[in-house]
Amino acid sequence: MSRLARTAWVIEALAMRLSSHCDQGLSQRLYGALRGWIESGELAAGEALPSSRRLSRELNIARNTALAALDRLTAEGFVVTRPGAGLFVARLALVESVQQSPVASRKVALSHRGDRLLTACAPSGGGHRAFAPGVPALDLFPREQWQRLLRRHQQRAPEAWLAYQATGGVTALKTALCDYLRLSRSVRCTPEQILITQGAQQGFELIARLLADPGDRAWVEEPGYAGAQAALMAAGLSLVPVPVDDDGIDVQRAPEGPAPKLIYVTPSHQYPCGITLSLARRLALLESARGSGAWIIEDDYDSEFRYSSPPLASLQGLVEPSPVIYVGTFSKVLYPGLRLGYLVLPPALVDPFRRANARLNREGQYVAQAALAEFIEQGHFSRHVARMRRAYRSRQAALREALTPATAEGLTLSNGHAGMHLLVPLESMALERALVAAAKRQEIQLSPLSRYFAGPAPQAGLVLGYAGSHEQDIARAGDWLARAWQRLRHNQH
Repeated sequence: MSRLARTAWVIEALAMRLSSHCDQGLSQRLYGALRGWIESGELAAGEALPSSRRLSRELNIARNTALAALDRLTAEGFVVTRPGAGLFVARLALVESVQQSPVASRKVALSHRGDRLLTACAPSGGGHRAFAPGVPALDLFPREQWQRLLRRHQQRAPEAWLAYQATGGVTALKTALCDYLRLSRSVRCTPEQILITQGAQQGFELIARLLADPGDRAWVEEPGYAGAQAALMAAGLSLVPVPVDDDGIDVQRAPEGPAPKLIYVTPSHQYPCGITLSLARRLALLESARGSGAWIIEDDYDSEFRYSSPPLASLQGLVEPSPVIYVGTFSKVLYPGLRLGYLVLPPALVDPFRRANARLNREGQYVAQAALAEFIEQGHFSRHVARMRRAYRSRQAALREALTPATAEGLTLSNGHAGMHLLVPLESMALERALVAAAKRQEIQLSPLSRYFAGPAPQAGLVLGYAGSHEQDIARAGDWLARAWQRLRHNQH
């Protein structure tokens, strides 16, 4: 904060102090407020104070009243005068030692739901990005081109965009998305069915709030995406893990009990296992949802990145009418900081979701939405996806090459036909914990598979992201991981 802004803050705060009812005189109250802020550190050593003339003028008090308070602070050593510069807070060793001493903090008791929620909120951590899952190739994003589009739409922005909106998003973006989804993902929709959100996470929260009550059951993939689990849990839903095998989620193995209100799935590329939900399982899932009256949340987070086959048709487009809410995001294909996602809603849900979103979350980022619409319409989006797909194929190959010494001795990797990460099964939880701990000492981020289970984890492993780093960084981290796996496995045996 600038010196002028700080001085204005001090005067404003003093005005509030002097306006309150108190038996003390104005000079005493002015002195007490300034001394208290100096002792607490709110006014730091060397910070400028307003002059008596300015205090008199802006606080509407006599100048002698202000002078008396400032002279007393100066006499006691809390304030020093610098000729030609003004008044400044003095540097007092005793005050600084009090400020730096540890203060006992109040123990915070979270709610039961809060405690459970934190189990799904493991910190993303720092360290080497070579293995961070879900991080796209930020170095490949066409930033200059994007900035030009943003500037152009900022200059053209209509006045209405400065006000509150309840339209569900910029029409041009919803139209461009509709065309893209119908052609590339076989999604059945019109532009009016699309609701623009601030990321997929906001979409999950909106679905949970509007379509389920606290205590209702939600089926989730086991293992599955912790972000969706956190959103459902935060809404008070009871999570019911449903096992995932080589054909995807198996609703026949869902635990007995009341029917679910929501079913969360990643059918195109199961997260984190990388499985594609088979056609038989898709039909069984749709039939189960229809029979129980549940809504299916189809999270299609990275379907653009397939390396051995074209993108699969969406679950939402298989039947009509569909009990599916399709959720998409631009965090993986563009960049996470954009904070734009979308829902494709059944017609009956469009109006309630649009109204609730406008009230609970407020709409915004119209300039970015308009720029994104043009980015898609002009072909920049499809070219960027193609470039990312080539880069990710190359980066996955670099990871496989780096892990060759370990795979030669029995380490297995998922097929990697799609997505931005590989799954590495491990023999034991002890080995998983040892590798994660060893990586932390090397400032390398490893994501344990056990973290993705809502219930007890029956399988150990690692989720290795490769999209967000250059090949040479992947090679170095991969070489370390191969050697660490060999060493730790040998020690445990």
